[in-house]
Amino acid sequence: MLKDLLQETFWSLSANKVRSGLTMLGIVIGIASVITMVSIGQGAQASIASSIQSIGSNLIIVRPGAQRSAGVSGGAGSNTTLTIEDADAIKAEIQNVGAVAPEDSKRAQVTAKGTNTNTQIIGTVPDYATVRTIAMEAGTFVTAQAVKSSAKVAVLGSTTRDDLFGAGVNPVGQIIRIKNVDFDVIGVTVAKGGSGFTNPDDSIYIPISSAQHFITGDTFVTSLSVAAVDQSSMVAVQNQTTDLLLKRHNISDPLQADFSLMNQADIIATASSITGTFTMLLASIAGISLLVGGIGIMNMMLTTVTERTREIGLRKAVGIRKLYINLQFLSEAVALTFLGGLIGVGLGWGASVAVTKFAGVATQISTSSILLAFGVSAGVGIVFGFYPARKAAAMSPMEALRYE
Repeated sequence: MLKDLLQETFWSLSANKVRSGLTMLGIVIGIASVITMVSIGQGAQASIASSIQSIGSNLIIVRPGAQRSAGVSGGAGSNTTLTIEDADAIKAEIQNVGAVAPEDSKRAQVTAKGTNTNTQIIGTVPDYATVRTIAMEAGTFVTAQAVKSSAKVAVLGSTTRDDLFGAGVNPVGQIIRIKNVDFDVIGVTVAKGGSGFTNPDDSIYIPISSAQHFITGDTFVTSLSVAAVDQSSMVAVQNQTTDLLLKRHNISDPLQADFSLMNQADIIATASSITGTFTMLLASIAGISLLVGGIGIMNMMLTTVTERTREIGLRKAVGIRKLYINLQFLSEAVALTFLGGLIGVGLGWGASVAVTKFAGVATQISTSSILLAFGVSAGVGIVFGFYPARKAAAMSPMEALRYE
């Protein structure tokens, strides 16, 4: 029976190839869209997680301002609540802290030899290289002596170097101008990758004392980066840091804290939640085409049942069981969607590769999304093929044979 069922399914679908192909097109587009959208979302999620992990190991970031939600800080005057002395106290009094790096950052226009760029100026200390796992391509990073003397020296990120001096050029010894102040270039960092305002390659690092004296004019810092000695110590270090800062800022109620802490796990979880929601939204929009494709299959199968009414009546008259007729029409619907799913997976895979190659957007195709695509396509065939198959099986043999 199985062999006959497969043969009849093939004959029925190939009898009108154009109609079968057009009906299948909705499923193909739907499956390809879902796989492409999900792969873009998963790729973005993996890329964001990788970028966050690359900024440092076992990292806890302290920012000014009370934590509102999902790590967002705010509040009047909240940008003046952290100081270099807070960083010194954390390093001196809290156990299992590997390094602490205060940061005073601001975007500014930078010029050099007739070129210019707008980039992030990060005033910091030598521990910043340890905390944020920064390696040097050429020269040296900011030194303790440079911080002590407020030296006008700068370390360029690789992207900033390319913008100001050209790709691959060694700018050590050259002069750049930040807010009308000349700085000597003493080093270039190894490229780490990133995008937007958080790109470490599109930055310039200078001593924090120089940043406060010549660039920002601040007496406070914009953030503190605290590195625990290992992963298991992060929670303890985070709790101790909170207690110490509450004490130093004379705050008795933790809910009134004028600072907020986030570790890498918190940041990754927040970013993953956002990208996960975005991925589901994209997949849901793409899934609408699957619904349209399913309706198209139902429409075709109902048309097929009408066209083959006399055939159905003849089959029933010679004793073909109702179950067999039901399976025949249901198998035709499932075959259409399964074949459409197979083609859709191939197109979705190709589209994902094309997006990565030509648009530069990271994509990630998972086995689960492919299995889901096949499952959905088969499910669509069963759901939307059930009613036409049931209608065919329920026909009266006498009425079917008299049908013109």
